[in-house]
Amino acid sequence: MEYEDIQSNRRELLERALGEQLNALLSASHALNVTTSARFDSSLQPAAFHIVRWLYAYGPTSAATLAESTAMDRSSISRLIKQLETLGYVKKEVAPEDRRGIVISLTETGQQKIIRALEEKGSVFFERIATWSDAELNDFMQMLRHFNGFTHTTS
Repeated sequence: MEYEDIQSNRRELLERALGEQLNALLSASHALNVTTSARFDSSLQPAAFHIVRWLYAYGPTSAATLAESTAMDRSSISRLIKQLETLGYVKKEVAPEDRRGIVISLTETGQQKIIRALEEKGSVFFERIATWSDAELNDFMQMLRHFNGFTHTTS
């Protein structure tokens, strides 16, 4: 077997192993999101929790922006917002800029519950990296940044 063939096969095995690890990461992340969603409010679908997380991260917005940003259709967004509003997690207000549109934002209750849920989720994450050295953590972060298409590195 020629050197190039050996290298090609080795690369293929490495890429397959990487794919398996990425799949494991995505699966574990999804499972953690579902668990965190249930801790937030077990009566909600994970999609509703996704809306709450989005509002927490990016702030008040319109239903159209939520639909576009979360890759959900407008009818689903509308139904989930109504459910979240009934439970007291979000509120609708007239848009201050034009007084015609509606802006959706988290209530104080929604903010407090999302913070607690994300703290619990974060504790699982931090347990996994607790024994890593600063150098290992930095290397992992830099590789993820590169993988995610961010070319600027910081040390």
